[in-house]
Amino acid sequence: MATNELKGAAGAAAGSLTGGALAPGRQVHHRFEQVGDVKVFYRVAGDREAPAVLLLHGYAASSFMYRNLIPLLADRYYVIAPDLPGFGFTEAPARGQYAYTFDQLARTIGQFTEQLRLERYALQVFDYGAPVGWRLAIANPSRVSAIVSQNGNAYEEGLGPGWAPIQRYWKEPSQANRDALRDFSAPASIKWQYLEGVPDASLVAPDAIELESFLVTRPGNAEVQLDLLLDYASNVEKYPEFQAYFRKHQPPLLAVWGKNDPFFLPAGAEAWKRDIPGADVRFYDTGHLALETHGVEIGAAIRAFLDENVK
Repeated sequence: MATNELKGAAGAAAGSLTGGALAPGRQVHHRFEQVGDVKVFYRVAGDREAPAVLLLHGYAASSFMYRNLIPLLADRYYVIAPDLPGFGFTEAPARGQYAYTFDQLARTIGQFTEQLRLERYALQVFDYGAPVGWRLAIANPSRVSAIVSQNGNAYEEGLGPGWAPIQRYWKEPSQANRDALRDFSAPASIKWQYLEGVPDASLVAPDAIELESFLVTRPGNAEVQLDLLLDYASNVEKYPEFQAYFRKHQPPLLAVWGKNDPFFLPAGAEAWKRDIPGADVRFYDTGHLALETHGVEIGAAIRAFLDENVK
């Protein structure tokens, strides 16, 4: 994309971030879709007949993390951002009635895409949304037109020091190791995840931290989060399978990475170049939730990438 077009995309992003008036096609609707016994909340904008973009959030977030990106894309794309079970406003059964594993999350979101008739879509992933998205991709490779990963890992070298206590839990899933992680979903820990590695904390919206802290710490949800932490080991086991998908299908891929993320290191983004030589890898001076601080720059890069690769 030419420089003046990039500036135009950045300007559009700035307008959405500052509350500028939106064209009708960019207005975001907030809906629910019943998927089995899960009532999936999702944000959607754009023309139903336009190329689709599926945005999958991660921890500690929800589809709210895409609140500024959606209007930037929705004039040309049909943009859908669901809340995963256990997060945001999605209503899912309690533990014991619903398996809080990444396989199950992928089944639910896969059925969600079927019900919304998303036959082909670009996939944007972050954190937990990545292993959900990778499962969707390997199940139906022809449906994924392109991939954007914002700190959504698929390589062991991308696992940072923040995983150390979680990896102990994987190796020995004892009650003691589980209890040692209970603070992971506490409001103070969530705030740390939003601010760690961020040079200018004033760029992070405090209401985002408060909203996600409230939703993650709802009664009973702490155990759900511990179940997902334990099951994250299944994602690491599947890394070779995910990487085989990248090598075989060569999806257009853009990695936009907060380089100071304590959980997912820059090496995880660089690793894509082994499997997808044409991967576009970009780093930003921020932390885990890079869109909170660099939404304009990253939004413009995503828009340019989609415009070039998704027709």
